[in-house]
Order: sequence, then structure tokens, then C-alpha cells
Amino acid sequence: MPTDKYILAIDLGTSGPKVALVNERGEVIACEIEPTDLIFLPQGGAEQDVAQWWQRICAASRRLIAQNIVPVEQIECVAATSQWSGTVAVDKNGEALHNAIIWMDSRGAKHVAKTMKGLLNFQGYSLAKLVRWISVTAGMPGLSGKDPLAHILFIKNEMPELYEKTYKFLEPKDYLNLRLTGKFASAQDSIALHWVTDNRNLSKVKYHKGLLKVSGIDGEKLPEILTSTDVLGDILPAAARDLGVPENIKVVMGTPDVQSAAIGSGAVEDFAAHLYIGTSSWLTCHVPFKKTSPAYNMATIPSAIPGRYLIGNEQETAGYCLTYLRDKVFFPKDALTPEGAPANFYDKINELAATVPAGSDNLIFTPWLFGERTPVEDHTIRGGFFNLSLNATRAHLARAVLEGVAYNSRWLFEAVKAFTGKKIPALNIIGGGAKSDLWCQIHADVLNCEVRQVKDAVEANARGVALLAGVSLGKFDFKDIPSRVSIQKTYQPQEANRKIYDTLFAEFKKIYDAHKKIHARLNKTH
Repeated sequence: MPTDKYILAIDLGTSGPKVALVNERGEVIACEIEPTDLIFLPQGGAEQDVAQWWQRICAASRRLIAQNIVPVEQIECVAATSQWSGTVAVDKNGEALHNAIIWMDSRGAKHVAKTMKGLLNFQGYSLAKLVRWISVTAGMPGLSGKDPLAHILFIKNEMPELYEKTYKFLEPKDYLNLRLTGKFASAQDSIALHWVTDNRNLSKVKYHKGLLKVSGIDGEKLPEILTSTDVLGDILPAAARDLGVPENIKVVMGTPDVQSAAIGSGAVEDFAAHLYIGTSSWLTCHVPFKKTSPAYNMATIPSAIPGRYLIGNEQETAGYCLTYLRDKVFFPKDALTPEGAPANFYDKINELAATVPAGSDNLIFTPWLFGERTPVEDHTIRGGFFNLSLNATRAHLARAVLEGVAYNSRWLFEAVKAFTGKKIPALNIIGGGAKSDLWCQIHADVLNCEVRQVKDAVEANARGVALLAGVSLGKFDFKDIPSRVSIQKTYQPQEANRKIYDTLFAEFKKIYDAHKKIHARLNKTH
């Protein structure tokens, strides 16, 4: 029998990296996780320390390799995926000049708004610019200020010395590849959210001179564009030593987390959908066409699969709502609870939530703790508990949070169906939220849709980028991927819960409509 080969898959999430060993059959053999810190700053700032990224990735990798689960010489490739829509400023030597500005950062909003305005405007956009951007990229820079273009404009306008010193602005995944190979490069998928590439011909994605000029950023400060299936090169000896892997292995281009999740979910055929529930969430599918919907703040973007588009959308806070509930409500480390949260907090949350009937006795939680992107782009909207009464217990709060995230998923679910013109009879669910049987069932009930719980759902991104690496190395084709992704359990909608969830979802949307102007006034940035 042939000797098994393995991919060392790096998945740099917002909460920290996962490093996994994945075989050619898409099986996650083992995985190690490390935490990273989030740095929140005034006026919507959100950053992370890139040195800590690399330190924690290497710590997880060395711990994984030290287990001797597989012979180290059978690791033939390193592939990275990461959080998307972030910006790392580096110099010519590849040294980071500043913290990474991540996808949650909205400080560039005013600079994007100024760039996108014109004589005749629609929802904050110049009509002429809007038409041009959509025709070339299928999308446009978000007015929330959370795209890399906004990050770069923020740096240019408010940290001009840093802008001048920067050799390249890189996405987080592309920064990891720089550490691995010494090469400054991006791909058709990871560069897309800069909104300065011509995406009309997916075989020739390139920077668009006109959009660069209008956006006001220097194209020379952006990396070379390759394809996500390219083999980037050999690993640098120093990086190999840091990770604990052989020095003769390859590094593939890889892909951001949204695209790797799509592959790791097994939903790679056109219109086959998946739902990701992690720190943030999204619900998307591959499509064979280029399309834009300003009404839903969605557009097709280049996927990791050459020649295919993926619907770009995102909801800002999903699993992070549970983290907030843990750290700020139930178990803050203060004088009342100096011991902090129990180690099995998430299991306890599920146990508590299961004791409350569907609908949480009409308590509704809105998960917009950091604004929202889709199906509305609104960086001033905020979350909360509605219809809170003296009868509400911690169990009610717990279930309401799970249901509130599911209502938000349904809001997006309906927008995706309208966008594609297709029904979604079933979807694969991945991410940390997919570990909860209760949350999977709640989503099936709220969405009225079959939900398939993917095996090793937390490692879906790592599995996805490893499967992409397998295609890059010529091991198999994209059409073979669904057979390499196992479904652990399937959940069917429970008819008994349909009426209450339909009613509460309708109220959920009305809460947004009723409060958006209030929140805009309360959270207006100057």
C-alpha cells in the first residue's frame, strides 16, 4: 500500500489558530489550538498582534508534531487559511510595522464614505462610482469601514508615516505565507475584498487601474496576484524549524476562511449551501454567475475554486455572543465572581437552554453586538434582550442567545434564497456552533431546513485548506471533495416549533426596523 501523506493545515481564526494534520482523504488526524488576544480601541478599532499570531501558531504546531501521531517525514505540505478582510502593513524585509487591523475594525468608515460620494448619490454611494465598481468587481467597498480598502485609507489619512514606510499591505493569510516562504503574494480570492480587482474574467483577475485611482491607494503597495491552487514555493528553513516540520516541504497558496470553510463543509457544487457558526457567521454557496445585490449587501466574489464564484456575506457576531454572555454577564472576573467561568461553560449553556421551551417564553435576543453587515450593512445597530421580564432566568437568556443567532441566520438565509432564485432544502453546518446538537436543531427549526452536522465541524477550515492543497498537488479534483467530508448527524425541522419561531422571527425583523434610527443616534461616530 502507498504511504499516507499529510498536510499541516494552519487555520488562523480571530480567537486564535488551529493547527491540524489532515490526510489525503480529508480526515483530521489531530488538531491543536492556541488562543490569541483581541485589542479593541476607541472609535471602532480592532487589532491583533501579528507576532503573537506566529508565536501561537508555532506553539500549536510543535505540540502537534511532538505527539508523533504520524511520521514527520510524511508531512509533504503546509497550507494556511485565516480570518479575512484584515490588513498587515509590512516593510521590504517582511517585518510587520504595526498590529494587524482586522475585519472588525471600522475606523476607516469616514474615509470610505468620502471616497464613495459624488454628485448624485444612492445610499451613500455616487451612482456613477457604484455602477463602475459593480460592473468590474461585482461589489463595492462597504461603508461600514471594515474592508481592507478602508483599513488602508485609515492608515494613509491618519497614520501617514506608517503608510509611507509600508512596502506591501497583506491579508492575514498572505502574511502567514510571507512568513512561510518570504514571498509577497495574494490570490484571486483573498484580494477580492480590497475591491480594486477586475473580477469579470476569473482566469485573469488583476488590479484595475481606474479603481485604484478612484480609491486613492497606491497599487504598488499591493501584492502580486496568483491563484489559490498555486504552489507558492518551498518553506523557509527558519519557518520549518519554528513549526517543527521538514525543510523540504511545499507551501501552497491557500485561501481565506470563508472559502476554506466552503470547501471543508463539502458543499462545493453550485447552490449547495453551508452555514458557518464561529465568532462571526455566514451562509453561502458557490454559484456559476457574477451578481450584485446592494439591497442585501451581497455580491459574488472569486472563490478558491478557479472559475467559480462564492456569495460574499457575513454576520458580525454569532458564537461571540456566547463568549459575551460568559465573560460580561454570567461569569465576569470581578469581585462577585473572582473564579471566572467554569471550564465546561458551553456544555452548561446547552444544558440550561434545553430546559426552556422553544421561543424562550417570547424573550428575543438580537445579536448585533458589533453592528451588522448582511443582509443589512449597519455599523451603528446594537443588540439586546427584548421582552425581558421578572420571570426570565439564566436559562431563558441562554436559549434566547442561541435562538437570536438563528433568527439572524434565517434573515440571511432568506436573502441568499432571493439572491440565487433557488430553494435551499438542506445545508451543511460547520464551526464551533455546530458542536451543539441543540443549536443545530434550533437552526433546523428556525430555518425550516434540513441541517447536516459535519464531522469535525470545528476543523472545517483546516480540512478545507488541506483539501485545496490536495487539489493543488494534483492528488484529486474538486469534484471528489464531497465524498471526503463526512456528515455526523442530520436534523429535521420540528413542526411543533414552526409557529412560535415564525412569529418571533417576524418580531425580530421588526425590532431592527424600530430601533435602527435610535441606535444610529446613540452610536454616531464623528
